[in-house]
Amino acid sequence: MAGETTTSAADRTFGVTTGTALRCRGWRQEGLLRLLENVLAVGEAPERLVVYAALGKAARDWPSHDRIVETLKTMKEGETLLVQSGKPIGLLATHPRAPLVIMANCNLVGQWARAEVFYELERRNLICWGGLTAGDWQYIGSQGVIQGTYEIFARIAERHFGGDLAGRFVLTAGLGGMGGAQPLAGRMANAAILCVEVDEARIARRLETGYLEVRARDLDDALALVRAAQAERRPCSVGLPGNAADVYPAILARGVFPDVVTDQTSAHDLLYGYVPSGCSVEEARALRTADPQRLMAAGRQSIVAHVRAMLGFMRAGAVVFDNGNLIRTQAKQGGVDDAFDIPIFSEAFLRPLFCRGIGPFRWVALSGDPADIAHIDDLVLERFPANRVAADWIRKARAQVPFQGLPARIAWLGHGERTELGLAVNEMVRQRRLAAPVAFTRDHLDAGAMAHPNIMTERMRDGSDAVADWPLINAMVNCASMADLVAIHSGGGGYAGYMTSAGVTLVADGSAAADGRLRLSLTNDTATGVMRYADAGYEEALDEARRKGVRHFRL
Repeated sequence: MAGETTTSAADRTFGVTTGTALRCRGWRQEGLLRLLENVLAVGEAPERLVVYAALGKAARDWPSHDRIVETLKTMKEGETLLVQSGKPIGLLATHPRAPLVIMANCNLVGQWARAEVFYELERRNLICWGGLTAGDWQYIGSQGVIQGTYEIFARIAERHFGGDLAGRFVLTAGLGGMGGAQPLAGRMANAAILCVEVDEARIARRLETGYLEVRARDLDDALALVRAAQAERRPCSVGLPGNAADVYPAILARGVFPDVVTDQTSAHDLLYGYVPSGCSVEEARALRTADPQRLMAAGRQSIVAHVRAMLGFMRAGAVVFDNGNLIRTQAKQGGVDDAFDIPIFSEAFLRPLFCRGIGPFRWVALSGDPADIAHIDDLVLERFPANRVAADWIRKARAQVPFQGLPARIAWLGHGERTELGLAVNEMVRQRRLAAPVAFTRDHLDAGAMAHPNIMTERMRDGSDAVADWPLINAMVNCASMADLVAIHSGGGGYAGYMTSAGVTLVADGSAAADGRLRLSLTNDTATGVMRYADAGYEEALDEARRKGVRHFRL
């Protein structure tokens, strides 16, 4: 199914079809097609099919993309499209309750799951990294990352600062496709947040979208802006041009100690992501082909300085955490033996939620009408008043988070809640209270959907950090539960060999068949998460299983 590229990348436009007219044979196919359009419309470099994180792609190449689009437009119920690392490989006759799309992206055999193998295969166009939600068309723009980052800040405030970050100084770095959410999330948590970014174009982009409030002239100006905001207990976000490997040590040397320190540069990818100290963005791009080994070695040494400064802040009393970008791993490989004294965000702040199957659940208005999301917001606030995590976020997001691409929302809902919401929304579609069907999905960083011993599953109570069976079981369960799209992803670039995850998408089209898919898949998806943590011996998960009737076997 190689297909031919009908339009060059330079001639393409990246918008999303909205309204109620169908180009496909049904809303299930149309919904997946609109989600594919959406990840490119809100992506970092859509002309290269890159959605985020330097290499996270929606399809392997343009011929693959075009054949996927053509197939979604023409395939019938009872057929299943197979996608291998962003390339459509065939269409199978299955049955009307089977997934429409099954995909596996960037999965390498264990001993070969290394960055250098990935880069060579990627160079030969034999593999592509789907990121987490890029390759299976589930990314909803920065909102998902904003919410996750806000949730971490909210839990830090609750645990360390009496429930509020007003008057607190947060230091971070990176304003790319993922890190660009940090300034708005910090401001929503009432902090004064300083974001260091080596690429001035990214600062300009975040200022333009309103995610970032002000660009500092230099470090003196940045610290003065932060101090003024702290004194007034005023939320504030400041962008500072510079390299974190230089700025963090400079702040530490001045004896200035932030309250919270993290980082969201592309430290996972020393070739296409992280820019070394003393190197401009343009020089780094040139070195990728001229001397990639020199570029990666320089990047790792810069990360050494970067992380040593983070450790210095931690010893001075700051709350310091790894935001999941592999920076501690790179630092340890560079000689920082105590890099893992810095905790990972998931274990430090979010694990009690994951134990109960609570995680980042998402819904997307396929109509393109923001009113559909407003109606669902109202429904969530009405149905789940006791879920303060979800209610708090929805109220803040309504006021402060702009939509990108298709209107969408994210909220941390748990086992049973997701099923209840999905069925209620499907009923709203059936009754024409919404303009068009709604797609449901979630982050891969969900209770039963990821194994990553340096992020999601670090320091599991039973020592099962590296066991990757759980996301594989989760994906198979979602296939058995009739989801519309199911994906298994593993890491690419610097993440190669570090993770396996699973993704799922369902379309609530108002039909009785959708009721069945939503009931089974949304329930079983979170049940596998509760089982995963119950199996590891977490009392919160065991309690959730008892209360919610999850039939977990404790042996």
